[in-house]
Order: sequence, then structure tokens, then C-alpha cells
Amino acid sequence: MWLAGVRALDVTQHCLKTFAECDRHRVDTKLRRQTLRLSAANPPAAWYLCALPIPWDWQRNAHLAFEYGPGETWAGDALVRGLGVRLTNARPIMGWGEHSIPGDAPMRSSRLHRTCRNWQFAWWLRTHREIPDAQLCTAKDISEEGPEQLSFS
Repeated sequence: MWLAGVRALDVTQHCLKTFAECDRHRVDTKLRRQTLRLSAANPPAAWYLCALPIPWDWQRNAHLAFEYGPGETWAGDALVRGLGVRLTNARPIMGWGEHSIPGDAPMRSSRLHRTCRNWQFAWWLRTHREIPDAQLCTAKDISEEGPEQLSFS
């Protein structure tokens, strides 16, 4: 289970990598109930909750996309029965799915991409919100000496 605040997209990827730049928040998968407080300052374009059952079963994957909505509340299941969510000052984003992927989208014919709910939502974000594509590194961005901010002893 993970929760990501989506800030940029990479639709060349699927699963969590689709949300190239995201705020990650600790979700304790061992707790039956928990409350997460997300900052309203500089909110991401959307939040995305993903939970995979054990044993894994694609049909039982839980997904919920939501966005900041001052004064709004919502309670319900995260796309599948059994994972109840209560949102305060937020609203779910509904109406996205495989139909959100344009017919001419690269990799639409790839089953891994087309059936990935994260990828489906990324395409919905791309067409309904002003969310940028991630800046991809190019060879000129990479120094032969390596990144300056890291050092190992």
C-alpha cells in the first residue's frame, strides 16, 4: 500500500513510476486503521492511494485518486469493497479508467500499461489537469564525475 501526491507524469512508465515526481507518505500496512494528515500548503495536482492484496489479485487491487477540496468530506471504498477511506478537506476524483487513454497513446497496446490503473489515471490527469511531464535526464545532464550532491566514504 502506498500514497503518492502526484506532481509530474512519465507515461512511458506504468505503476508507481507513472507518477515520476510525487510526494510519498508513510502508510503503515500493519495498522487496521490509521489517520494521515496531508499538508494543504502547496498541494500536488492529485493524491493517489494504491493497495495490493496478498495474495495478489488484480481484480481486488484498491485505488483511490483524490484532490484537495476545502470544506469537503467523503467516505467510501477505494475502488474495491473492503478498504474504506474517509476524506476531509478533499474530494475523490471519479470517472477515469481505461477509456481515459487516447486511442493513439504510445504503449496503449501494451497490456501492462493499458490495464494499469495508475497509468489510466495519469492519462486522465494529462487531459483534465495542468500537470507537467517529468523532466527526463539527458546525457548532457549527467557529469562523468557523477552527481555533486552525493559522496560515499
